[in-house]
Amino acid sequence: MLASPTRFVAQRITLRSSNTIPTSFIPPFPRGLPQRSVTKASVAAMSTTSVNAVTDAGRGSITHVIFDMDGLLLDTEKFYTEVQEKILARYNKTFDWSLKAKMMGRKAIEAATLFVEECGISDSLSPEAFIVERESMLQDLFPTSDLMPGASRLLRHLHGKGIPICVATGTHTRHFDLKTQRHRELFSLMHHIVRGDDPEVKQGKPAPDGFLAAARRFEDGPVDPRKALVFEDAPSGVMAAKNAGMNVIMVPDPRLDKSYCTVADQVLASLLHFKPEEWGLPPFEDSQN
Repeated sequence: MLASPTRFVAQRITLRSSNTIPTSFIPPFPRGLPQRSVTKASVAAMSTTSVNAVTDAGRGSITHVIFDMDGLLLDTEKFYTEVQEKILARYNKTFDWSLKAKMMGRKAIEAATLFVEECGISDSLSPEAFIVERESMLQDLFPTSDLMPGASRLLRHLHGKGIPICVATGTHTRHFDLKTQRHRELFSLMHHIVRGDDPEVKQGKPAPDGFLAAARRFEDGPVDPRKALVFEDAPSGVMAAKNAGMNVIMVPDPRLDKSYCTVADQVLASLLHFKPEEWGLPPFEDSQN
């Protein structure tokens, strides 16, 4: 019988083990979150606790791995933050991480609607106009995208060991091509890639559409969701993975409040802290931690 997802306690956060969270459930988002509420020291402590706290649950059950992209494999979330801060400055408003947490991982129009409504500028700027303006500012930034720490090592390791891997991202094709143009060789290791404008992705995260489509397209798919491990950085992405019935590891931005991380099966400070053997996957052969 398959083991249930990991249950552990890290920094007084009890992680949930249920794989049957309703799609409509979205965890509450704290308001007025300071941008740097998590210090480097607390991130280090979280990483150590989370990595060491994985129990035998989940070991031996994972056969396929699904990756989010923005903020997880590619350091692109900073571009969205930079642009949105510039737009809000015109209205003498600031962009905080409680709003960013809601927007991360969602389809563009959903995120844009949240942005203009929660910032109180919907009378002056429509979601559609916001998207057009943001798009023009992002065009020059996306091609400069860097890889997140540990991304190349982990992808090459899993591919080299014959573990099927893929990407399920909310990014549309036009942006995907810009973001990945410096890293095409690495992304060619993916068995397939599901983008936000895929016809099978009717709803964005936290709906499970993207991850379920990804599970169906593996060569031996559809994959049993209990045997799939998802890597995510966004709260809505974590919920999407759980709504799909999958195991999920969260690698949040250090500025994201820890209260957003309570649903993930494991929380890591970076991909460099991932230990494949804890999930029944082949261990790294090098000694890098």
